[in-house]
Amino acid sequence: MSKTARLRRTIEKARALTSEKRWDEAAAAYREALRLCPTDAELHTCLGDVLQTLGQGGEAIAAYEKALQLHPHFHPAWYSLGCAWLAKDEDAIAASCFEKAVALNPRHAPSQHNLGKALYKLGLTDESIERFRAAIALGEGFLPRTAIATAIPGSPTADHQAVLEARRQWAQIHLPPADPAKAFVRQPPDGRRLRIGYLCSFFQSANWMKPVWGLLNHHDRQRFQVFLFSDAAEAACVPGGYARHPTDQFHDISGLSNAAAAERIEACELDVLVDLNGFSRVSRLAVLALQPAPVQAAWFNMYATSGMACYDYLVGDEHVVLPEEEGFYTEKILRLPCCYLTFEVLYPVPEATDPPARTAGGLTFGCLASQYKITPQVVETWSEILRLSPGAKLFLKNATLGRAANREFLLQRFERCGVSRDRIEMEGPADHVPFLAAYGRMDVALDTFPYNGGTTTSEALWQGVPVLTFRGDRWAARQSASILSAAGLNAFIADSREDYVRRAAAMAQASETPLWLAELRRAMRSRLAASSLCDTAALARHMEALYGRMVEAWWARQGQSGRGR
Repeated sequence: MSKTARLRRTIEKARALTSEKRWDEAAAAYREALRLCPTDAELHTCLGDVLQTLGQGGEAIAAYEKALQLHPHFHPAWYSLGCAWLAKDEDAIAASCFEKAVALNPRHAPSQHNLGKALYKLGLTDESIERFRAAIALGEGFLPRTAIATAIPGSPTADHQAVLEARRQWAQIHLPPADPAKAFVRQPPDGRRLRIGYLCSFFQSANWMKPVWGLLNHHDRQRFQVFLFSDAAEAACVPGGYARHPTDQFHDISGLSNAAAAERIEACELDVLVDLNGFSRVSRLAVLALQPAPVQAAWFNMYATSGMACYDYLVGDEHVVLPEEEGFYTEKILRLPCCYLTFEVLYPVPEATDPPARTAGGLTFGCLASQYKITPQVVETWSEILRLSPGAKLFLKNATLGRAANREFLLQRFERCGVSRDRIEMEGPADHVPFLAAYGRMDVALDTFPYNGGTTTSEALWQGVPVLTFRGDRWAARQSASILSAAGLNAFIADSREDYVRRAAAMAQASETPLWLAELRRAMRSRLAASSLCDTAALARHMEALYGRMVEAWWARQGQSGRGR
């Protein structure tokens, strides 16, 4: 048999093994083909794809790079190389690869979509949405449309109408339609406990659940029975602070499909189902669309409209949704008379330390928010603060900054804004307790916008670090203002972006700042504990009152028949 014939048969074998998902054998076959034809860029790329599937990312990258040495303009190799780097969280390198792939083949929808993913992780939200829209125009559907619906509350250029349209469109296309004939039979609420269910994929995440466990642990079990529907086992949730009451029902639905989970929830005959996921777990939104409860509400993690008809209510407070904005919500807005993120810390955390300005000779600003919140507008604003504060520095720490190329990408953004890199310190991720301890390395935390901190702001305050923010134009841009107001820290809520810059610069320039920051930090936890921000018993009473109103309204609509929605 000729060499050409052997090569052809080996390639056919490799492709057949790939289609059968016999990955190890396929890799061996592609290696044999490359021994016969080592200069074929396509074969190197195919081998890389198989190695990537096998989890051998380093070897896959080497295969793609070899393909590009042979054929520098081979689009499939650039695309696959970008995917391999993206899987390693090397977002800046991945973005560069996808940019080359898009330049070579702008009509390749996956290249557009994955470039959007990389850009979003780097904080370029608007640029990422442009790529997602390009992917949709080229025929992609669920993935880029979901990415837009998830990211758009944090888009600097989006307004309320844009958020509503993106999420409503996603729901109309990708969720099962509502059943107008759906009926529920319930006993009248008089004389019985109301049955309240909570759906969440993150009960095991103690740092996120501070408001949730604070509410649930203070529920009045004489008037309410609590049902938890969790994508984690109960044993994983208890260390975060959940104190289970004997009448509670905990359902691990992690192994259930959305339809089966909805059936499980419906069998519990709830009065109200509360979604704690929002778009942080898109795959579970279909559970709500299947309408397993007569009244469905979102609280805690839905910081914009859902755009969906399946939610009756969205719970916030007076700070995050203004009355004139309610028309941009598909849900009825209910407001708590306290911060909707009222929290309680029920797990070990580091002690607060003295602010570094006491000994450093200058103020250190900091932020531990996720990188996708650090948009170009945030970088420009922080750069302005640093230019006005010659002795100040900036400390940033998040998961994305664990990669050198990602740090370099962000440093260059600051340099383009006139800030030298020696004024910025960056670090990658850490376990939660050491991560919290990093707050000891900053004097004042700078909030991100338009996507503020929620958990990040609460954690900074608990570690004694004040957070400087300003009231923005949407829910996501007012979360920190709600938290700070409840804590009695209104002096750290600026009126505008310009005021935010002025206040930060004034703090950096004032010689007395280190002293009053030290006093504030020493008293911060006792101050928070005495404020409404940490009064979770009151949060429970307020939420229970809202649940009562929800149920009363449902019964009024049913005309006391107990049927219908």
